[in-house]
Amino acid sequence: MKSANLKSTTKLMAVLVIAAFDVRAGETTREANRPERRRIVVSIPDRKLVLFEGDRALRVYDVAVGKSSTPTPNGRFAIINRVPNPTYFARTGAVAPGANNPLGSRWMGLSAQGYGIHGTNVPSSIGKAASHGCVRMRKEDLEELFEMVTVGTIVELQSEPSEILTKILSNTVSE
Repeated sequence: MKSANLKSTTKLMAVLVIAAFDVRAGETTREANRPERRRIVVSIPDRKLVLFEGDRALRVYDVAVGKSSTPTPNGRFAIINRVPNPTYFARTGAVAPGANNPLGSRWMGLSAQGYGIHGTNVPSSIGKAASHGCVRMRKEDLEELFEMVTVGTIVELQSEPSEILTKILSNTVSE
């Protein structure tokens, strides 16, 4: 009797393992067949952030970038964390979430250590080179973008606009 139960249990476990592999294989296939992921491109000189799905621009936002003494880095990075209502930590102490928080209502940390995309408690800085290197956004824009991207989203910080970005930005201005 024990032998029969053991055989039945072994067969059941084998079926479950095979089913699990089939499910995972299906997930891998769906990932491979999924349309291109979203990515963010920031034109530092234009002070614009563009959210792309493949080569299609979904949204264009005005942003603040780093000032000359603390420039925004140039390169390809990824979002490594997303924090709603972040606490800001400075040498002088912590600033709790709220109106006085320099990070605003959202933080998207980049793989460039210490840099991120976030809000601001100085909305008049948007459109200027005014930050310590991070990309600042208006509250409404930031909260919209935060819902549209995930950890792993690629972020390209460009010190010179690409041809496609120049075309998109010129179309945005002329509309």
